Amino acid sequence: MGDPLAALWGKSAGKAGGRANLLLQHLLDTAAVAELIWDHYLAPWTRRTLDDIAGQGEGRRFFAWLCGIHDFGKACPAFQHLDAAGAALVRRAGLVWNERVVERHRWRHDRAGGFLLRRQLTAAGWSEANIDWVWPLVAGHHGLFPTLGETRPRRALEQLSGRGPEWEKARRALLEAFTTALGFSGVTAAEPEQVPTRAVQLQLSGFVVMADWIASDQAHFVGVDSLAHVSMPGARERAEAAWKRLGLRGGWGELAAPDADAFQRRFGDDPRPSQTMVVDVAARMEAPGLLVVEAPMGEGKTKAALLAAEVLAARWGMDGVFVGMPTQATCDPMFANVRSWVEAIDPPLASQVALLHGKRMFNRRWRDLLEDGGTSPDDRFTGVAEDEFGLEDPFGVTSGSADPQAGPERRAPAQWFLGSKRGLLSPFVVGTIDQLLFAATRTKHVMLRMAGLAGKVVVLDEVHAADVYMSQFLMEGLRWLGQAGVPVVLLSATLPPAQRRELLAAYLAGAGSREDARPPEAATVPEPDGYPNVTAVWSTGTGVGHVVESSRSWRSDLQVAVEVLAEPPDDAADAPDAPSPGDEQVAALLRERLADGGCALVIRNTVARAQRTFEALHAEFGDEVRLLHGRLCAADRAVRTEECLRLLGPPDPEGPDRPHRLIVVATQIAEQSFDVDADLLVTDLAPMDLLLQRIGRTHRHAGVRRRGRVGEPRVVVTGFAPRDGAPPWFPRAAEGIYGRYLLLRTAALVCSGAGGSWSIPGQVPALVADVYEADRRVVPDAWVKAEREAYDDWAARQRARAESAEPFLLSRVGEHARPTLEGLHRGGSRDGVSEEQHRAMVRDGDRSVEVVLVRRDDRGYRTLSGRALGVHGDVSRDVIDDVLGGTVRLPAVLTEEAEQALAPLEGWRDHPWLRHSRALVLDASGAARIGDHVVRYDRLLGLVHTSPRRHGAGRP
Repeated sequence: MGDPLAALWGKSAGKAGGRANLLLQHLLDTAAVAELIWDHYLAPWTRRTLDDIAGQGEGRRFFAWLCGIHDFGKACPAFQHLDAAGAALVRRAGLVWNERVVERHRWRHDRAGGFLLRRQLTAAGWSEANIDWVWPLVAGHHGLFPTLGETRPRRALEQLSGRGPEWEKARRALLEAFTTALGFSGVTAAEPEQVPTRAVQLQLSGFVVMADWIASDQAHFVGVDSLAHVSMPGARERAEAAWKRLGLRGGWGELAAPDADAFQRRFGDDPRPSQTMVVDVAARMEAPGLLVVEAPMGEGKTKAALLAAEVLAARWGMDGVFVGMPTQATCDPMFANVRSWVEAIDPPLASQVALLHGKRMFNRRWRDLLEDGGTSPDDRFTGVAEDEFGLEDPFGVTSGSADPQAGPERRAPAQWFLGSKRGLLSPFVVGTIDQLLFAATRTKHVMLRMAGLAGKVVVLDEVHAADVYMSQFLMEGLRWLGQAGVPVVLLSATLPPAQRRELLAAYLAGAGSREDARPPEAATVPEPDGYPNVTAVWSTGTGVGHVVESSRSWRSDLQVAVEVLAEPPDDAADAPDAPSPGDEQVAALLRERLADGGCALVIRNTVARAQRTFEALHAEFGDEVRLLHGRLCAADRAVRTEECLRLLGPPDPEGPDRPHRLIVVATQIAEQSFDVDADLLVTDLAPMDLLLQRIGRTHRHAGVRRRGRVGEPRVVVTGFAPRDGAPPWFPRAAEGIYGRYLLLRTAALVCSGAGGSWSIPGQVPALVADVYEADRRVVPDAWVKAEREAYDDWAARQRARAESAEPFLLSRVGEHARPTLEGLHRGGSRDGVSEEQHRAMVRDGDRSVEVVLVRRDDRGYRTLSGRALGVHGDVSRDVIDDVLGGTVRLPAVLTEEAEQALAPLEGWRDHPWLRHSRALVLDASGAARIGDHVVRYDRLLGLVHTSPRRHGAGRP
């Protein structure tokens, strides 16, 4: 009979570089990695929080203990019998089991760990409160938090955990040896002094997973099968070598507070009054909290938010930022801006900025940064593989690790951070807001996402764009961030007052650890009385602290003339090939208004309307018309967007002259983060906040020379038909998108304002409030009945959509005040969820898929632009941009049939970027059939969808 610690194994020889790794060694390896995470990665705020939890300045040691103990559940027959060679050694050490029983009944080692560790900690005298929060971190380290009942197997517990006193003695020896190796006098001494909040527990759980995944990499941690060679110093040497080779690091560390000239140095401009206000308010906050910035389009909110984030990081010890944008398209320019900002603070840190969205591989700058670092493009960590025991092994395919000294200096975050589910762990991240919303879902490994937000400042732009469904995830995320003490900055130009109040209440509910959705204290925060404005709130422990300030805008209000162009009712208005009197009216209007030249922006609410309007205008104005919408392929959309920004962007003495006449027809993609300046805006009716966003694209920049009849700012609102003595007519598609209630109230204000003007931006808050505050009477008497009916329908739909989000939220209703993570995933976990499925989960839109358009002729496949791919579609390095440029999103109605019918080309199946891409093969005419539907790609119109309802069996 031998020492059980010399026999209990943690990694089999096949998963530890050819030699088994003893369990004690793996626990020590993980603890050593955790020490490096503490030293080189955790934010000062997080370290201080852990010091408070552990007490006596023992945060580092306790953190290492917490990470290392994760695999304690492997010390039982249920796990030890899984490898024949390892099992034989364990048996010889005197630890036996009934082979027939343990083979028939499975007990996962993560759940076993939670169950067995409870016994040991109880015996060591730990308090029930501390045991209750620690065991779920062990039981949940493979991504899902079970209930206590789920940790106990239904049958054969005695055989699975080890019959007889030998097994309990071995586990006690293992725990004692591990604990004392870290420097504690014993297990009792390792008990922390405080119970952390549930949000901090979730973040700590993510760091446990991080440490485990690094220490499980057999490329760096080759097995140690002799107890004589097991030691904490040896584990530290292994961990330091692995950390160096992986090139891991954190962000700022202790950041110095920006001085009075910081804004000019960061951005090359002097701050505007509103920007100074935002930064000053951030400096006056007494604790990490929520900062809501409301300012006009073009005011410079993002720059103000970044410097405010710098202030908050310096004051509270935050180590990086996450900047969340509304769309992938808006992420890409923001990525460049954030890199420049970080570089202005500390040049080497610019390499630590990550771009995080599902199509980042399309961003050439991101790919260049990866390739310049000597790394194969994008994610080698394509997923989490299954090991031989059916449990997750993040390195089941390849570790993807490389010595950073072996090639060119890396200009992007460490490759390890680019793996599946790890993107938010990068020190600085620019991504879609979805990345934050994902962190509020009850999905597997959600703890990694929350750990990625620990110690960061979170900045979210265009938060008004979150509808009622998305808002459930946003508010859930704010609750957890508030409880974790993560500072958040929210930006909007057109935020409805009720939405602001909900966002403040959600953060404060978390910060105050209250169960109710809206703490009474939130009602004490006053409404801002000016515009631009900023509202800051934080928890004082006994109540709510707040600062509410307003300032003047950097430029005087524009008097934007309001005009209505009634569109003749037409229920076929959204068919792409239907003739439209409305388009003829728009053409006549532009013919008259642009007779002396000028640049107009025409915004339609659907792609079909935009395509049809473009055809009508192109027939008259020819090449002076551009079309921009979401069903252009990636290459065409990028080229057209860049051209519009170049021709209609801020005045540039060295740039091209402003066109004599130009008409841009676009969809809602022109509403936000689209820095163009039109002389005239013609737009379909939309809810007031979105209508004002569109107005923000006209007369936007100073110093632009306006011609003749478009010298004064004017918005022409169409896409509806006012009627005498009755509510207006709206196209069916507009009602489907926005709902009749908001359209009625907006139409009332547009009609009452027609012939006059709106003072923009000064009047923006009042106009938005008039539409969204239901107690404000805005519609004519003749519309009241229709408005009441529309409101009832709208309110019912809002409730239904909010309720439909509940099954996916991280916390169930009524469970926000639970003290631990026990059962967090009960009844709602989502495993193996793809980026597209995650997006559908948090956005509530009809699911849609992206496809890559290719052409096929008698010589094989070609890219959409005509470059040859060969008979199997094989992709070489010099043609990949052309292939990716053919990516386009299909209409949602085609999703189900496209998912069933479309697949990668044969030559794509081993390509890292294309192996999951669906190819849509076009014939010589540019058309393809998907089920009964026909689509074609037109170089002017983009993707055109022909409904089978209009063409029988789908013939064009």
